[in-house]
Amino acid sequence: MRYDLSDRLVVGIASSALFDLTECDAVFREQGEDAYRAYQEAHADHALAKGVAFPFVRRLLSLNDLSDRSDPLVEVIILSRNDPDTGMRVMRSITAHHLPISRAVFRQGRPSHPFMRALNMSLFLSANEPDVRDAVAAGLPAGRVLHTARIDDESDPELRMAFDFDGVLAGDASERVFQSLGLDEFRAHEVREAATPHDPGPLRGFLAGVNRIQRREEERRRGDPAYQPRLRVSLVTARDAPTHERAIRSLKGWGLRVNDAFFLGGIEKAAVMRTLDPHIFFDDQVSHLNGTAHGTPSVHVPFGMVNAQPPAPTTDAIPLSRHRNGIRGPRTR
Repeated sequence: MRYDLSDRLVVGIASSALFDLTECDAVFREQGEDAYRAYQEAHADHALAKGVAFPFVRRLLSLNDLSDRSDPLVEVIILSRNDPDTGMRVMRSITAHHLPISRAVFRQGRPSHPFMRALNMSLFLSANEPDVRDAVAAGLPAGRVLHTARIDDESDPELRMAFDFDGVLAGDASERVFQSLGLDEFRAHEVREAATPHDPGPLRGFLAGVNRIQRREEERRRGDPAYQPRLRVSLVTARDAPTHERAIRSLKGWGLRVNDAFFLGGIEKAAVMRTLDPHIFFDDQVSHLNGTAHGTPSVHVPFGMVNAQPPAPTTDAIPLSRHRNGIRGPRTR
């Protein structure tokens, strides 16, 4: 029977985001691929430890109790650079941790994110920065998980998500105005364009899927007043008044919503995160995430001009004859 993904919230996740692969990666880097393969085979029945995105994924999948088991709202699919043999430990670890994940893509040494559209994915999470950057450059919604020291409270049934606005839910056109013309012109521009919705950013589609689940929770509560919704979404942005209005009106124009909004106007986001305590926070600026990541599972979305790769070093000073001999400057990704 055909399994249709079109009406589900589908998340792709690399094993590096779901599990702690520190030890495995050290074997690969220090001893090479053959040693890594032998190590994974020898430890196939040793469950991998939980990674940065594990609490988020576990809670997201738990929301499938809002629907019939044969028709889940959420699907999580492994996207991995492992081959099927070394990926066996990943799948056994999923079973050991009682995660209802049954689908996976294993591509030996090659990225799996090109299959995101075929699998109707609205988010891909990985700890591999080049893979995430390549996915975003291809117009795909992806983020890199950052190491965190947060210890999850597994007795907490809520799933709290937090999103930055510009460069995450919205495009970065206004960020470009700010970067090129400064704060005053940015504010003036946003006031002039307040009634014009922003272009969508990389994670607008993901929020749309989250909102569909929230509507299902509302239906459950109407039928059962004792039911407590578990999914809560916050907007946490450096915008303040009067630029807040265009963000709110954009969300409404897209048919989307958030439960909470923090318009911080330059206040450090980490201070808010300590109280809000989300299970995942998406931002496009590393400068913000450097403050939040220690205590909050944080995801860098490398979208827009603030994440443009620096140009390759100039080679103007290298004599032409050296170029002809095949000598090149440093490589950049």
